Amino acid sequence: MRKKPVRKSAAKSVTKEYMGFTKTDPVLFNLVLVLVCFGLIMCFSASAPTAQVQNGDSYYFLKRQMIWAVLGFIAMLFTSNFHYARYKKYSFMFYVATIGLLLIVLAFPGINGAKRWIGIGGFSFQPSEVAKYSLIIMLSHKMSVQNWEKSTFFKDFVPYLILYGVFALMLMLEPHFSCTLLLFGVTVAMLFVSGAKMKYFAICLLVAIPAIYFLAFSGYRGERMAVFLDPMGSDPSGEGWQIRQSLYAIGSGGMFGLGIGQSRQKFLYLPEPQNDFIFSVICEELGFLGAAVVILLFAALIWRGIYIAVNAPDKFSCYLATGITALIAIQIIVNIAVVTSSMPVTGMPLPFFSAGGSSLVFLMAGMGILLNISKSIRQNKSK
Repeated sequence: MRKKPVRKSAAKSVTKEYMGFTKTDPVLFNLVLVLVCFGLIMCFSASAPTAQVQNGDSYYFLKRQMIWAVLGFIAMLFTSNFHYARYKKYSFMFYVATIGLLLIVLAFPGINGAKRWIGIGGFSFQPSEVAKYSLIIMLSHKMSVQNWEKSTFFKDFVPYLILYGVFALMLMLEPHFSCTLLLFGVTVAMLFVSGAKMKYFAICLLVAIPAIYFLAFSGYRGERMAVFLDPMGSDPSGEGWQIRQSLYAIGSGGMFGLGIGQSRQKFLYLPEPQNDFIFSVICEELGFLGAAVVILLFAALIWRGIYIAVNAPDKFSCYLATGITALIAIQIIVNIAVVTSSMPVTGMPLPFFSAGGSSLVFLMAGMGILLNISKSIRQNKSK
């Protein structure tokens, strides 16, 4: 008697082909979905009072963030199906195009003294978001053919600093100190993973210390440094206002929090709570346990990024995954350190949670690149 062909379950078939994310890392994919949904909830909760006062619509920021989340999902779908090796071919073109964008943005009107946004219709985006991934791709390309054993400082190490320095110079003209700091951290992390000699880092450190000191204590950054050293007493109604309100919010949350939507500091005490200081609202509304869950989700995301980098099929994809993972990790660490007064205030958004369109879209596009690399890993293991 002839056997009937075994039919795969419909649920398994649908899962395998779900939205084009075929054979990608399911853990990373699900973590991204959870963080995006969680971020939308907290973005609405944190932004409702400010949106009502500024725009007459408490759903204003939520609506915009949902639109950007959909665009981000589309971007993630595209990059997860765009083979990572192609970025290597276009790395120089991306780098040059980004220089053009960083020059163009200087011609646009500034907002709060900074020229960081290019407006298109009713929306705007920051070229600095493009710069993050453009630099990572360019560095990954160069590192994939680098031989550190036969390297010299000026011939092999300095060119990486120049690639970073070009972007850093233009970002400081905006000015955008936090992004400059972020790209520096990413560059150092990638150089370390690629195997650069430790003596090269020591030389750079000796040169960088005076520059870092000057940047940290000059202008408004000097005022922020003073607030960091004495957060409860230095300039309480000026530069110290935001960090004081942040600490009040974190302390008010206790172990279990006041409940979602019940934050008091978001009612015009904490300036723009939906942006860089959204973690303060998370602590106030969800308490220590809720904040711990958020940190654990981020830790799992970083772990998965490291796993993909370690198991990447070639050097280029390894450094690409390393750069994207370092980019996210540094933003998370710096943001949480700032809102808890563990470091001076700098404008670093919390990934997936802070309101901001272009940052969310490019962040999810970066997740798509990691998913694409994971696809190659899974395919190699199945052979």
